[in-house]
Formats: sequence, C-alpha cells, structure tokens
Amino acid sequence: MKFSTLTALYPSLAALPVTLHPRVLACPVARVPAGTVIFDERQPCQGFPFVLEGAIRVVKHAPNGRELPLYRVQPGESCLITSSCLLGKVDYNARGVAEQDTTLLLVSRQIFEVLIVVPPFRDFVFEIFSERLAELMQLIEEVAFRKLDQRLAGLLLGKGREIHTTHQGLADELGSVREIVSRLLKGFADQGLVRLGREQIEILDPVGLRTLAS
Repeated sequence: MKFSTLTALYPSLAALPVTLHPRVLACPVARVPAGTVIFDERQPCQGFPFVLEGAIRVVKHAPNGRELPLYRVQPGESCLITSSCLLGKVDYNARGVAEQDTTLLLVSRQIFEVLIVVPPFRDFVFEIFSERLAELMQLIEEVAFRKLDQRLAGLLLGKGREIHTTHQGLADELGSVREIVSRLLKGFADQGLVRLGREQIEILDPVGLRTLAS
C-alpha cells in the first residue's frame, strides 16, 4: 500500500514527518469478514485502527444478551473508544464488530503515541472525540427520554421509502428485542403507516410516521 492511499482517507497523516511514513506502512493490514469481533469488552487495546474498507459497528452489551449500538467507524473515521483506551491506558468497555468485509491498518500503541504529538493528527483525533460524544449524548437522550415507538418511527424515516431489513436488524439498531419491534411494526401496519413484507417494510404514510416520531 502506498502512503498516498492512506492520506487520501486520512489527510491529517500527510503532515507526518517523512521519516514516520515507513513505520506507519509497516503496520499490519488485516482483512476480516463480516461478523468478526475486532475488539471486545475487558480486552487490552492493541492499537489504533485506520479503516480502509468496510465498517466497524461499536456496541455495548448487557448481561441479558441485548446490545445497544453506539456508532459506526467507516473509512476516514476513527474509533472514540479505541482512542480513549489508548490515551487512558485502559481496557475496552465495548465491542467492535466488522459490519461487512472490512480492511484496516492497525497502528501499534507505540506508534500511536508518536503520531498523537503531531498537531494535525492530534486535532483529527480530538475532532472525532467531539463528534462521537455529541452522537452518544443524542443516543442517551433518545434512550432515556423517547419512547421506543418514537425511535422506531424515526429510524424507519431515515432509511427511505422501501426498507430491506429484518425485525431483528431494527431491534439491534434500537438496542431492543425483536418481539417488541415486531409488535410495534404490526401496530404501525394496522394504522396504515407501513406495509410489512418478508424482510421488507414499505412506508405508506411518512407524514404520520413523522408525527409519531416527534
């Protein structure tokens, strides 16, 4: 891989001293299939992942097996929890799963500590901190203050007129269980808001869904 390929996704790396380029490019590139657990709770953080292709889905697991999606890391982005673990020298407190076939460059802890002193890279990391924290605050607000039917209506509206997904997939995104989501969807269908099919949902009344979501 050329260094220009990496800087096309992560422009902040272009400001690194040329002497560091070989050290970054010498880091291992991992190609993992969809569904692979990349990191997990209570595991030590081994390094900082630069996502080149695919996406990492970061979730928090509950003892009863339910999970709450926190955010996704796509090419050009960084992982808030990984950064905090590296900076704080603590173990992971969430799980990262390859949402699709994913390629990433894993920079070791030692090299990350060298990169973080370069102002453009440090600014990039803390800018992502700010964005991710804002996302997590919004998630906390939704979970704490909005009913599940409101959140489900808002989720459907963000996916277009025809949605190809499973009830379990929607439940995972909402941090709920399939049975509750299925019951809510049936209620939406009875009200004429949506039409349900096999792994497909068609929105019939977006205005009604928007009213419910608000």
